[in-house]
Amino acid sequence: QVHVVESGGGLVQAGGSLRLSCAASGRTNSRLTMGWFRQAPGKEREFVAAINWSNEVTLYADSVTGRFTISRDDAKYTVFLQMDSLKFEDTAVYYCVAKYGAVWERGNYNYWGQGTQVTVSS
Repeated sequence: QVHVVESGGGLVQAGGSLRLSCAASGRTNSRLTMGWFRQAPGKEREFVAAINWSNEVTLYADSVTGRFTISRDDAKYTVFLQMDSLKFEDTAVYYCVAKYGAVWERGNYNYWGQGTQVTVSS
C-alpha cells in the first residue's frame, strides 16, 4: 500500500505560477511511478504528468507541455508539479497518483490522494 498526500493548491491569477507537492509513504521503492491528474467542474478526470522514480523519465499531457514541470526529491519520496503560465482552463482539483507500472501508460494508477484545489482567475 502506498499513501500519497498533496499540498500547495490555491488561487492564482492567469499567467501566474503555483507549485504542488505530493509526499508518498508506505511501500515506496524505485519502481514507483508518480504523477498528477486533474478534474475540472463538469469534466472527466484527465492525466497531467508523471515521472518514473528510478530514471526520472517524464510524461506530460499536450495541454501542459512547456508550462508544467514534474520533478522529484529522491530522498523524501516527494514529487512536485511546478505550474507556470497558468490559464483559466487549468482550474481543477489536482490529484496525486502512484503506481508500480510504466510511466508511458497514462492509466492504471492504484493510489490516489484526496486532491487539492487550484483556481486560476482570468
